[in-house]
Amino acid sequence: MTTRRRAQLLVLLCSVGAAVAEVAQPFVLGRTLDLLLRGGDPGRWLALSAGLLLGELLLDSLTALCTGRCTAGWTAAVRSRAFTGLLHCVPDRARDLTPGDVGTRLTLNAADAGAAPAARAALAASLITPVGALAALALVDVWVAACVLAGLPALALVLRAFARDTGASVAAYQRVQSEIATRLLESLDGAATIAAAGTTARERARILAPLPELAALGRRMWALHGRALGRSGVLVPALVLAATAVGGLRLAAGALSVGGLLAACRYAQLTAGVGGAASLLGAVVRGRAARARTLELERLPALAYGTAGLSADGPGTLELRGVRVVRDGREVLRADALRVPGGATVAVVGRGGAGKSVLVSVAGRLTDPDEGRVLLDGVPLDRLSREALRTEVAFAFERPVLGEGTVAEAVAAGARRVPAEGVRAALAAAGADGFVRRLPGGSGTPLPAAPLSGGEHQRLGLARAFAHAGRLLIMDDATSSLDTATEHEVDRALRRSPRPGTRLVVAHRPSVADRADLVIWLEDGRVRAVAPHRELWHTADYRAVFGAGAAAGTPAPRTAPEEVRP
Repeated sequence: MTTRRRAQLLVLLCSVGAAVAEVAQPFVLGRTLDLLLRGGDPGRWLALSAGLLLGELLLDSLTALCTGRCTAGWTAAVRSRAFTGLLHCVPDRARDLTPGDVGTRLTLNAADAGAAPAARAALAASLITPVGALAALALVDVWVAACVLAGLPALALVLRAFARDTGASVAAYQRVQSEIATRLLESLDGAATIAAAGTTARERARILAPLPELAALGRRMWALHGRALGRSGVLVPALVLAATAVGGLRLAAGALSVGGLLAACRYAQLTAGVGGAASLLGAVVRGRAARARTLELERLPALAYGTAGLSADGPGTLELRGVRVVRDGREVLRADALRVPGGATVAVVGRGGAGKSVLVSVAGRLTDPDEGRVLLDGVPLDRLSREALRTEVAFAFERPVLGEGTVAEAVAAGARRVPAEGVRAALAAAGADGFVRRLPGGSGTPLPAAPLSGGEHQRLGLARAFAHAGRLLIMDDATSSLDTATEHEVDRALRRSPRPGTRLVVAHRPSVADRADLVIWLEDGRVRAVAPHRELWHTADYRAVFGAGAAAGTPAPRTAPEEVRP
């Protein structure tokens, strides 16, 4: 049994113990009062009453302590599972989730979901009190018990309506919370643009636009809670009053003692106290709605890996056979019999939305095609083990996530172990060694303390990809923040690398496409042509891909002969 399960069980046991002590007290007090009125010795019953009272206080304290531990443990577990699901999912499948929505699910929703197990245990125990009190009341006087029992259905209907109406309001409230968080993070990301444009007031209005809806939903939840408490606040005293009246009549008839009347009145209060479960029920309802939101992250589709490996001498030949990718009912990529020779540098070219990022994601198995297969050196990617795939296929992205370690740790982080000399060589290949040497601690400088520009940040991402490059290196717009000279140096360093491999580069500049051995030209998700850049350059549609800077009939820049791959 896990620690959080034990904590939940302790909450239940302590709550049940406190409920039993609470139910036993009226009977003991009634017997004590009867003995005092009759002139008997109440010493033993007084001691028992004091013991029950102290026991209830102690158990209530333990319940509070265990509730805190239970809530903390479940909240951590919910967050960990949701975070794991998010990290392991197919990246394509998580793109519909905005950062604000994800942040809300991992913080507020996870906290509400983590509080639900303890609330459920306490709610279950809270039902023991009215049920036990009703049973005890039947033993004291069956007529008073019948009077109380007649009013319980009304209280049950109040709780049922509260649970039903609150559930819908809570789900809507959590959705609007996520929307506001998303808009806020979008504004923080573009804070400089907003300040420069002088649109702060408009942006503030945009962020807070859902606030009236959030306020209305919040007021509705409080109104529902207040309505439930108000109705139970009317029903409970009326029920207790009716039970007291019946008990008084039974006392007058000689069928009930004074102590019995005291116990009956107290048991009537405890039985009618089922209405006090509204707060716990509200916590359970909130937790259930929040758990549904965190489960969506936890259950995001993940890639399944095989057990196969790759031969040690494979050149890195990449093949796409009958590949078809569909998103939202629209075909975004179709590639059949597309072959990238091992050891070649191939540029992927196309207008925005042509399917470039989809193609490289499929080629490196960040996502699986809906149809067809992708093979690396003759082995389908979906048959490779995680270790084989991630050690042989490396990615470099436009906006790499480097973490919070040192510069060297960021470059070395990955599927394979990279020694210090490998880190230095990768930094040099990415053109990052110069600015890294100028950092306060060199490559040992913590990233939060390193003032990096966009281009420098991107070069560190390139360095990490170079350090872990196996037989296939995929660069998805990974040089967009580099100036032309630095990009040229990076390309030359790659060509002189002692580690051979295939390189798939998403290209937006004609110079990058020109330095590649082949170009895969995509148009509307289809492969329009596969040929060298200089052959394609004679096509007006191809030149138009690079925009106005590529004038018709003007050949693209050509690198020096010694820099061209033979």
